[in-house]
Amino acid sequence: MINRDRTSWNKVLASIIFFLLAGLCEIGGGYLVWLWLRDSMSWMLGALGGFVLFAYGIIPTFQPSHFHRVYSAYGGIFIVMALVWGWLFQGTRPDMYDIVGASISILGIAIIFYMPRKNEVMWKDGK
Repeated sequence: MINRDRTSWNKVLASIIFFLLAGLCEIGGGYLVWLWLRDSMSWMLGALGGFVLFAYGIIPTFQPSHFHRVYSAYGGIFIVMALVWGWLFQGTRPDMYDIVGASISILGIAIIFYMPRKNEVMWKDGK
């Protein structure tokens, strides 16, 4: 029983890592394109950003759920990561409304992606 629970938590942790990696690729790639077009930086940043955005499109395919759930839950991850990105790279600290909204999105992620569903098995052994 304990080993099975540990395996389930490892799979949840792996899915969170995939979400975070996808978020870094989307936000980082988008930011590179932003720097190119909005801040008149080198076109090579834009090209690199395009490549990173392409990687973002691949990473969610490793998630063990349906497309609509992965992208719905990822939307919440994106909200949180975009606020953190703005704080770290642009010095814009999230305010109370940002934090409340991000908290609600985290609750949505938990419900959409991690709640068990009737007649549906997620993370079968061996997959």
